[in-house]
Amino acid sequence: MVLRSAGEADRLWLRFVDGRPVSAVTVQFLDWGCTKLAEAGKRVWILVWDNAGWHTSQAVRSWIRVHNRQVTESGTGVRIWVCLLPTKSPWLNPIEPRWVHGKRRVVEPNRTLPPEELEERVCGALGCPVEAHLSISDKVV
Repeated sequence: MVLRSAGEADRLWLRFVDGRPVSAVTVQFLDWGCTKLAEAGKRVWILVWDNAGWHTSQAVRSWIRVHNRQVTESGTGVRIWVCLLPTKSPWLNPIEPRWVHGKRRVVEPNRTLPPEELEERVCGALGCPVEAHLSISDKVV
């Protein structure tokens, strides 16, 4: 999952996911992203997403709605403005060109990279710090 902060200090933050990217992990990412953007002095997160199930689930939409209401009522925090891309239109996603160039700098044609090395190379190629992985507890229902 990728978070990009545009402006004077254009930053890219990347989080890898242990397991599948389900709604509970997406909510963790949203909460983390709001914290990072608030620390950077941002007030609104324009979230450009495809229509993956973990982006459009009822749990995620509900979390965003509650979060935005809390930000509005308290006057502090980062509001989330979701912009869903049309289906089957990856060329409209602003992160796709970064993936293409990053992939060219990372992959090796003669071997498969171990996960740890791949993570280090991806973060190096995209100029972002290595962050703790997002994961879902076995106890989450």
